[in-house]
Amino acid sequence: MDTVPVRYARWDGVGSPFSVVSDRTSVVPGSGELLVRIDLATVCGSDLHTVSGRRPSPVPALLGHEQVGTVLGVGAGGVRCVDGSPVTPGTRVVWSVTASCGSCERCARGLPHKCLGLRKYGHEPLVESAPLTGGFATHCVVLPGTAVVAVPADLPDEVASPASCATATVAAAIAAAGPLEGRRVLVTGAGMLGLTAVAMATTAGARVAAVDPDPARRDQALTFGAAEVHDGSSTPGEADVAMEFSGHSTAVQRCLDALAVGGTAVLVGSVSPGATVALDPERVVRGLHTVVGVHNYRPVDLAAAVRFLAAHHRGYPFADLVGGTYGLDRMDAALAAARGAAAPRQAVAPRQAVAPRL
Repeated sequence: MDTVPVRYARWDGVGSPFSVVSDRTSVVPGSGELLVRIDLATVCGSDLHTVSGRRPSPVPALLGHEQVGTVLGVGAGGVRCVDGSPVTPGTRVVWSVTASCGSCERCARGLPHKCLGLRKYGHEPLVESAPLTGGFATHCVVLPGTAVVAVPADLPDEVASPASCATATVAAAIAAAGPLEGRRVLVTGAGMLGLTAVAMATTAGARVAAVDPDPARRDQALTFGAAEVHDGSSTPGEADVAMEFSGHSTAVQRCLDALAVGGTAVLVGSVSPGATVALDPERVVRGLHTVVGVHNYRPVDLAAAVRFLAAHHRGYPFADLVGGTYGLDRMDAALAAARGAAAPRQAVAPRQAVAPRL
């Protein structure tokens, strides 16, 4: 393979700015690997947690795990998409946040997203001899054991990129919730994941009530199909399914308390330490309640995410959820914007020209 000019944004820890590292190297994908040119990446909430110190991370690191790209090279033995189709150079793809061994006890139990040897894109220690393990780079080496899904040509980059984390995680939550047609669904937290959940649940035939203290997010929830919105000061009523995406203990408690008989609570947002909540075991027993946690996702969830976006991105304003376009030399600005922007995601264009230093 020809020499490839590679750049990536190196993160050196809390309080340190990102720095752009440039290299011109021959990147040859190994057996079962892909070399992918990253066309667009998006800043996820967990990236914000990492740079603020709320989420432990190795240092230095190459962050970013929501991205869409084009395959440049396929390693020996070939790679297949989740649907079984072969990956070839030129295929536009998204890939899972995780790479799994496929043979450990957890993989054998159908939990590859909790593999004992799990590797996570954007969460690994930076190895300078093989640094391309995250989304904030011009290229990524996609490892064996990674779910890969082809992206339709008419699905915009800004809509496809979040599929690798946000949309696929919501697809996993929807699967955990069970059939939704005719159900009353409560969604707490109307950020990227919550809005996606509102759209998916509504499309599945549910009546959705969304809760968020931010009036702008409540307005967005209505455009994504919510039948009603609340600011959290009142209770929307009983729910057959309650899905929690904010990570706030009060919202978790609200979901548990809202369950009707036979109801299911799907907890997604609690990925950082927080206050404990009360669980009344008698109410769980007499109410036939189910409480399930969702973290990472399975290959089928990534495939479901792309199918949903392809089918519904024109009906719901997913493109409006991504703002900005930052080059790698403006990663600090991209993350600063992500903390307070109206759009819950900010876009990073890794191959955008680096601004000259004055």
